[in-house]
Amino acid sequence: MKEGIHPTYHPVVFIDGEHEIQTQSTLTSKETREIDGVEHYVVHIEVSSYTHPFFTGKQRLVDTEGRVERFRKRWNMK
Repeated sequence: MKEGIHPTYHPVVFIDGEHEIQTQSTLTSKETREIDGVEHYVVHIEVSSYTHPFFTGKQRLVDTEGRVERFRKRWNMK
């Protein structure tokens, strides 16, 4: 690998409400926290895999058949 072209990775804690994800990232912040003797940057996020509807299985189902029926009814089609 070439020297000097790759980003620097840091230990980071992503916080989504009550959930925390410890990983490495190129993101940094002014807030830090020590976990197991290692200084981690703290990054607050709005959506993570814990709260995103796709990952939690709580997404809304769309009734496509009902849409077609409403369209036909609106335009008096049989």
